[in-house]
Amino acid sequence: MAKNHRFLLAFTGLVVSLLVSCDRLAADLQITTDRYEARAITTYTWQVEYQGQADIPKALRQESFESASLVNSNGVQPEAVSSGPDDKGLWWPQLPPKPTVEVLEASQRQGERRSAPELVKSASYEIGFATAAATQTLPTGYAVYRQAVKAKAADQALILTLDPSQTSVIKAEPAQ
Repeated sequence: MAKNHRFLLAFTGLVVSLLVSCDRLAADLQITTDRYEARAITTYTWQVEYQGQADIPKALRQESFESASLVNSNGVQPEAVSSGPDDKGLWWPQLPPKPTVEVLEASQRQGERRSAPELVKSASYEIGFATAAATQTLPTGYAVYRQAVKAKAADQALILTLDPSQTSVIKAEPAQ
């Protein structure tokens, strides 16, 4: 019984030390930069749902048609805007042309019914930044985008926090 207990304690200690080591390796990375650009890409897209047999849930498919996008850079009004800024400080592109009945019918399969075209709004966010070693552009969220826009307007450097895999910016703070 004592041997099993010692083995269990040793094994538990090993697992805990491995977890602590991995946690340290997976720590967030912080980068301070004064060369950055916060971008919000706003998009309008026409979408239609096509429904096959009503009793089969997988018979529903969604198709996207014309879309239009606009890049908002550092919160400054871009050219060719149709509206904005909205309640999030974003400008939106001109509306794309609505799909014609001929286009909608051409995408319709035998036995399907279609919904009316719906205009879908979406926005994605990214930050481009430069360090002494490289220039990168990584995806981010709205809160980070807004923080970077405010810092840019105040001409402040940013401390960017990257996720452990260094594939996105998860936090932005003005450098002091």
